[in-house]
Order: sequence, then structure tokens, then C-alpha cells
Amino acid sequence: MGVSLGWHIIFSCFGVAFPAIVVFTEWRAHVRGNADLRNLARTWSKAMGVLFAAGAVSGTLLSFEMGILWPGLIERYGEVVGFPFVLEGFAFFIEAIFVGIYLFGWDRMSPRAHMLSALPMIVSGVAGAFFVIAANGWMNNPTGFSVDATGRVVDADPVGAMFGPSTWAQFTHMLIAAYMVTGFTVASVFAVAMLRGRRDRYHRSGLLIPLTAAAIATPFQFGVGDWIANVVAENQPVKLAAMEGHFETGTAVPLSLGGLYVDDELRWALEVPWGLSLLVTHDPNGEVVGLDSVPAEQRPPVNAVHLAYNAMVGIASALVLVALWLGWSWWRRRRIPRSDWFLRAVAVSGVAAVVAMEAGWLTTEIGRQPYIVYGLLRTADAVSPAPGLFLGFYAVVVIYVLLTVLTVVVLRRLAGSHDTPAPQEGSPERQEVFR
Repeated sequence: MGVSLGWHIIFSCFGVAFPAIVVFTEWRAHVRGNADLRNLARTWSKAMGVLFAAGAVSGTLLSFEMGILWPGLIERYGEVVGFPFVLEGFAFFIEAIFVGIYLFGWDRMSPRAHMLSALPMIVSGVAGAFFVIAANGWMNNPTGFSVDATGRVVDADPVGAMFGPSTWAQFTHMLIAAYMVTGFTVASVFAVAMLRGRRDRYHRSGLLIPLTAAAIATPFQFGVGDWIANVVAENQPVKLAAMEGHFETGTAVPLSLGGLYVDDELRWALEVPWGLSLLVTHDPNGEVVGLDSVPAEQRPPVNAVHLAYNAMVGIASALVLVALWLGWSWWRRRRIPRSDWFLRAVAVSGVAAVVAMEAGWLTTEIGRQPYIVYGLLRTADAVSPAPGLFLGFYAVVVIYVLLTVLTVVVLRRLAGSHDTPAPQEGSPERQEVFR
């Protein structure tokens, strides 16, 4: 399930954010009468279709895995947590219908009708993400039901369960992450092309539009990060303690950067005095719950959570610098920075954004352990005991490897079909490229 989610979530990010970027590019093309922007939007729409198809395959596998691997979860809490998955199914089919209309509507519909046909695709993509995040937020903070004397779920309120304490913070966090992953990844492809000499307006626009979307989103992620840290501190204090490698409950707790958790102590970390207390209580002398608040068997694997969390924050901080670099150059000179070092930074930003997003999900999921439903149902009690399930793991890995190879091959063919010759040294096109 972890492998499936880790693979699928990358394509989910493109399903959430890429349609809006594509439609914006098409709109700008019509407003400015720019053929390069129109070609760019059309190429991106084909890439969007390929990524949607690959994501649909992995999403279908995940739906089977929910039933096959987690009978304990579905049996006990299915009437509560099943509803958002049903709604996500409706959102997926609406998105699939309008992806088809948008892809085949080029040159068959008026520009206005074609762009309007994308709106249900954009809305349903975001809605699908919300419903999945709502289910995950419920697992982190289960609400919307009562339990009778026998332990059976009664008075289930599936709608109320979707809007628990974690839902909006997690959804906003993931929505911004989707624009970061999509924007930086698409821009990184064009940054590599520009480093190889393809510095015409087509490639410049292909870098600037998604990079701008990512650059706008990135600073907001830190504000949302403070929000979600407070939600975790209030509702999952042990997870927060694992994220920080914080063992002993106390006051005036420092914020720890890096380090390893050894023998109930975080070693070799850089500490910011009073930082954690300020972050979660907004008081330098505020009390922060530690790992010592629960028995050892109720604690998550601390190093996995702590290192994943630090990787997410560290990479996001580096991406903020890339966003600020672009913003400074555009504010001062209305152009992309001239330095090849900027293009190199953008070229690696796509992979970096994906790693940060995966690290964030590892923090969320591993930090909840040993529970699949926090405080109520242990993962070991929810997973299927059926023998031979490990064979499915190898089958899934093979499927994902093949899907990855095929997706990359198709996307490379799409990119190659729109290559343009590099401007010659000293030509007007070369001199004007960064304006």
C-alpha cells in the first residue's frame, strides 16, 4: 500500500494542479494571440492526458488494495470512512469525462467553450483530492461516530466525519504541495532544455508559467505548515514529539534541526532555543508533550518520522530561495535570471519538490503508527492475515515499473515533437531570449 500510494500521489499532484496551468496558458495564448503559448498549452494538454491515464491505473489498484489489505478497517469503520471514497469515485469519473472533452475539443469548439469545458475537470480534480484527504484526516483524528458497550460503531455521521480537526489543514497543505510539485517539475524539464541551448520563447514560456505558479505557492506553504503543526500538537502530540525527536515533556522546548534519535535522546541536532514551544503554543515557555507521555509500544519509529520531517522542511526552504530568486529578478528587471546557476537550480527543483512531498506523506503516515485509526485501531489489527499477499507486492512493483517506463517514453516523444532549433550565437533570438 505504501508503494502504491507513494507512486500514485505524484500523479495525483498533476491531476490537481496541471489542468489549471494548462487552461491559464491557453487563455493567455488567446488574449495575446501568441502561437507559441497555444502550442505549449496543446502539448501540455496531451501530457496531462497521459499522466491522468497513468494515475487512473494506480488509483484503480489502490481501490482494490483498500478492500484486500485492510479488512479490519473496512469491517469496523467502513460505514464512516467509506463515504468520502464513494464521493471521490464520482469526482474521478467527472474528471475523466471532461479530460476527454478537453483533449478532443481542440479545433472542434470555440476557444471560450473549450476553456469552459475544462472548469469541471479542474473542480473535480480538486474535489477528488479533498475527499481522499478527508478520509486520511479522519484516520488521524477520528470523529463522526459513537461506540456502544460491545465496541460496535453506532450513530455514524459520515459527513461530519469528513470535516474533522485535521481535514482543512491537511487539504490546504496538500493542495499547495500539488502546485509546487507540478510547477517545479514541469519547469525543470524546460530548464534542462534551456541549459542545452534551446532558449527560444516557447521554452522560456514553458519554464516561466509553471515556475511562477510554484513560486507563488511555496511561501504560503510555510504559513500552512505552522497551522498544521498546531493541529498536530493539539490532536496528535506523540506524532509531533516524533517529528522533533522530543522525548521528555517540558517547557521552553527548543526546535531541533537534524540529528538522530538514540536511546531516548536526540543527538547531534542543531537547536533553536524556545523554538518548538513558540511554534506550537506561541509562548517561549509553553509546554510541549514528549514521547514519554505514552508507553514505548505506542510510539512511532522516531528516526523515520524525524528525518522525513526534516527532509520536507529543508527541501521546502531551498525551494523558497528559488522562488525568491525568480521574484527578485522579475521585480527588478521583468525577466528570468540570466545565470545558468538559476537554470540548474530549477532543473533539480522538480525532483526536490517530489522528494519533499513524499517526505511529508511519510511523516503523516508513519507518525500515526502504530495506529491506522489514531488511538482506536492498530495497524496490525486492521491488515489482512491472509497468506500469500506478498506476491501481490511484487506484481504491483512490476506494474509500476512498466507504467513509469511507458509514461516517460510517451512524454519524451511529446516533448521531442515540439523541439525547436536552438538560436545561433549572436542572433537576435539569442540576444532577446531572457527579455
